[in-house]
Amino acid sequence: MADMEATVVKNAGSHYLLSELPEWKVFEAVLRGKIRLKASEITNPIAVGDHVNYELDADGNAVITQILPRRNYVIRRSTNLSRQAHIIAANVDRAWIVVSLYFPEVKLPFLDRILVTCELYGIPATIVLSKVDMYREEDPEGLARFHSIYEGAGYPLVETSVVSGEGISEIREACRGKVNLFSGESGVGKSSLIKALDPSLDPKIGAISAAHLQGKHTTSLYEMYPLATGGYVIDSPGIRGFGLVDVEKEEIARYFPEMLRAAEGCRFTPCTHTHEPGCAVKAAVDAGLISPERYNSYLGMLEEDKKFR
Repeated sequence: MADMEATVVKNAGSHYLLSELPEWKVFEAVLRGKIRLKASEITNPIAVGDHVNYELDADGNAVITQILPRRNYVIRRSTNLSRQAHIIAANVDRAWIVVSLYFPEVKLPFLDRILVTCELYGIPATIVLSKVDMYREEDPEGLARFHSIYEGAGYPLVETSVVSGEGISEIREACRGKVNLFSGESGVGKSSLIKALDPSLDPKIGAISAAHLQGKHTTSLYEMYPLATGGYVIDSPGIRGFGLVDVEKEEIARYFPEMLRAAEGCRFTPCTHTHEPGCAVKAAVDAGLISPERYNSYLGMLEEDKKFR
């Protein structure tokens, strides 16, 4: 019998759950032998969203025989295990990066590293600003500044509130017919947002404290869900650190869209945008065309990529 194809919808450690999308009919599967990625430092050979070939053994059990080539993936380096990296999800149509201005306070360098990774692998990213009902009246200037930084860089931004329902239908419609990754730090309201998109879903809201997630790869918590209105959601556990993988320091600036646009005017090529005379990127920062917050994130990525908090 020829191998059949399915999508990995859950990584449960010793086994996987598959479904032959777009049909949602989940079944268990195990790995045949050991499938290795070309990079031995990857902690998980198979990620949620992977397309795989499988066959049935004599007992009718599904056995994964091959990982098919990935169109893209989101990968992070552990902050505590700097030599190891983990693939969060594969074959993603859009990444939704959930942040809150406060409670917890957004860490812009953390957000920028996720955005750089999405740019690196060609994954469209939308920033989801949660809990806007909590701080729209209390800090309108901070809210406006956040919009200015990221919309100025070229990223779409959706304000949401699971209390009022604001922004939910917009995201739900955009998710239709696509594989969507929802990611963000612990406590930003990501699981509540997913449940608001489809009340029948029950991602583990606050089930694991941030202390238990620190430095650990909680692979069993990566899971894909079908949305009743169409499309699929990949829920990832709250991420504490996000180290860059597969990008050289000299290339980082290319994955800041606003810096890439400005760099065409630099006097020297290549230009690190740090000390060179005639640097158009530094001039754009001075002129307020590139936010100092984004530029400082870039400088931080140049300085060190092993420890990030």
